[in-house]
Amino acid sequence: MSYKKENLTPREQRQRRVRRKVRGTTERPRLCVFRSNKHIYVQAIDDSTGATIAQASSLDKGYAKPADEKGKVGQAKTVGKLIAERLLTQQHKAVVFDRNGFLYHGRIKAVADAAREAGLEF
Repeated sequence: MSYKKENLTPREQRQRRVRRKVRGTTERPRLCVFRSNKHIYVQAIDDSTGATIAQASSLDKGYAKPADEKGKVGQAKTVGKLIAERLLTQQHKAVVFDRNGFLYHGRIKAVADAAREAGLEF
C-alpha cells in the first residue's frame, strides 16, 4: 500500500493547526487576513454556515489611498479601518482574529491595530 505524503510549507502547517482551534460564529465571525507581495485581503467568515459576511482589500472600489499613507503598512491600516466600518454597519462588534499562518508582525499587525482602533473587539 503506497500513499503520498503531503508536503506543506511552514505557513500552511501553522494555518491548519490554528484552523482546528479557531472558529467563527454568527455572533463572532472569524476575521481572516491574507497578504500577497502587493496587496492585502481581509474577510469576515461565519464558519457555521461557511458564508463570508464582509470583505475588504486594497483592490476594492471603496478603497481610496489616503495622501498620508506610506507603503504597504499604511495600505494595511486603511484596509483594517475599512473592514471594521463594514462589520460595524452590520452590527458585528466582536470578531476572532485569524492571521492565517502569517507572523503577527508588520502588515498583519497593522490590520489588527487599525481594526481595533476603529471599534472591533478581539
